[in-house]
Amino acid sequence: MTKLSVNINKIATLRNARGANTPSVLQAGIDVQKFGAEGVTIHPRPDERHIRYQDAYDIKPIISTEFNIEGNPIDSFLKMVFDIKPTQVTLVPDAIDAITSNSGWDTIAHKSFLSEIISECKKQGIRTSIFIDPNIAMIEGAAETGADRIELYTEEFALQYSLGDQKAIEPYTQCAIRADELGLGINAGHDLSLDNIRFFKENIPNLLEVSIGHALVCESLYLGMENVIKSYLQKLS
Repeated sequence: MTKLSVNINKIATLRNARGANTPSVLQAGIDVQKFGAEGVTIHPRPDERHIRYQDAYDIKPIISTEFNIEGNPIDSFLKMVFDIKPTQVTLVPDAIDAITSNSGWDTIAHKSFLSEIISECKKQGIRTSIFIDPNIAMIEGAAETGADRIELYTEEFALQYSLGDQKAIEPYTQCAIRADELGLGINAGHDLSLDNIRFFKENIPNLLEVSIGHALVCESLYLGMENVIKSYLQKLS
């Protein structure tokens, strides 16, 4: 079964809109695990416009499953990660002013940079994953950095699938096969939803984990978070 890690950034966005502590990101982290999610994901950014760095420290004690922290490995991010020692760190090449993640790593051009960071994370006992476009060369480059896993950036698949193009899955399937051949674990995330998750999972061999936040929270406004999480788990089983 593919694990579901729930990204709770959007809970923090709602909280920050009013400046108090409602809704509570801590309670959200507790609840998504209680409802069946096998992990909690956060993606703090330097401007702390949703999840704050302090949230990352506060969330760690309530994790009973797995804790995945995503982000651009700038110095402040790495200090936080090394302090907290989450189950997994997912390295994402965010531009500082990006609304959301919008590209994967060039693992060839940044091989030395990524290798150094990944080596240090692994010394700290932290599983490492690289956010990556569905490109065979980038998959092969990721393997050379020493990463444990890759996270396939799925925005293009989600867009094309919504337009009726089921062939949009093909480069993802090919990359997953190559990643498995190279000994890389396979994660995926970005714009995956109840509408496309079953098809994606059925066509990605050895898919270990999906990280879903925006769609899951939006769907929960209508269906309730517990119902939505159970629906994802059913489709991923």
